[in-house]
Amino acid sequence: MSRRRVVITGLGVVSSIGSDPTTFWNATLEGRSGAGPITAFDTTDYKTKFACEASGFSSDGIIDSKLLKSVDRFTQFALVASQQAVDDAGLAIGTDEDPQRFGVITGTGIGGLLEIENQHKILLERGPGRLSPFFIPKIMMNAASGQIAIRYGFQGPNYSTASACASSQHALGLALDSIALGATDVVITGGSESCVCPCGIGGFNAMKALSTRNDDPATASRPFSASRDGFVLGEGAGVFVFESLERAKARGAKIYAEVLGFGMTDDANHIAAPLADGSLAAKAMQGAVAQSGRSLEDVNYVNAHGTSTPLNDVMETRAIRTVFGDHADRLMVSSTKSQVGHCLGASGAVELVAISMGIEQGVIPATINSNDPDPECDLDYVPNEPRQEQIEVSISNSFGFGGHNACLCVGRFR
Repeated sequence: MSRRRVVITGLGVVSSIGSDPTTFWNATLEGRSGAGPITAFDTTDYKTKFACEASGFSSDGIIDSKLLKSVDRFTQFALVASQQAVDDAGLAIGTDEDPQRFGVITGTGIGGLLEIENQHKILLERGPGRLSPFFIPKIMMNAASGQIAIRYGFQGPNYSTASACASSQHALGLALDSIALGATDVVITGGSESCVCPCGIGGFNAMKALSTRNDDPATASRPFSASRDGFVLGEGAGVFVFESLERAKARGAKIYAEVLGFGMTDDANHIAAPLADGSLAAKAMQGAVAQSGRSLEDVNYVNAHGTSTPLNDVMETRAIRTVFGDHADRLMVSSTKSQVGHCLGASGAVELVAISMGIEQGVIPATINSNDPDPECDLDYVPNEPRQEQIEVSISNSFGFGGHNACLCVGRFR
């Protein structure tokens, strides 16, 4: 069976450096860090006291007061970003179209953690009779995809993916397949996450996963640097309209990029640590490029998982060298987590916004805070300043606890 071509016709974003595409992209070009002292709760007793909070987020005009009471913050992010994407794409179901050809596939790593915290406190202090009737619908990991479908009347495939920090990358890959294989014509896809809360920070501190550079949060996320000491927790959402090329062209839609291929594997090795040689991460990258129909030499940009953790950054560098061989020295590689932090299950989607805007404007996002290169990380990480270069074909990596490896291949539409 031949695969249909799939393109991105709309995008939306919520992040610590901007909660709309224009603000987000301008901050990306400026090399701005979204990290700062946590405002959501008292961090006195926490080893890490900072994060990349979406402090400028507002749902005004998009989520009414009645609905706001029944959705967790991660779903609020998804609804706002999806409205941006739908508006950007000029998307609507035509009178002659079947709403079952329109789907929603989103990812989240944890879901309604903030609501779990709040309702557990009520349970302990006031008893089970005072729990909110919205508790279960708010914490469900599929709440975002369900609410998006309700908003737009999309009756096709609808579900959420959960693979830790690879969650939204899996959602994007499955949305690609859904359209390419003819099951749908349009899919709203992406991911959202909101875990900047006591359990989120405390839990990752217990794993020793977070940076504790409390004296200088803005420089704490420093992927591929020798002095990196952990990731910075971020929050937000990235949401897209994926559409068949045929439909997009028929309605004269703007096209940001073409979604070319997807690859996924699992390390089957450790619940939290990546396989040190990166061999299965490499297989995911190879799978994405193979499905794209492009050659390895066509790829000129890698948006790295680049978490700023001791284990990931060395593993990912090894994996990229395994895949690309000598061509790895000609690749541009960067981690936008240096600016927006690690948005967990939303990370792949937020990063695809940067790739899509970079393709449109001929710019490679930088890896900021690159001042002391790790000798074991020896690629061109586009240090500190964005680069005026056209992205022809890019791969985007996401690796999650559980050994999940996911890679999306996108390119300039031609």
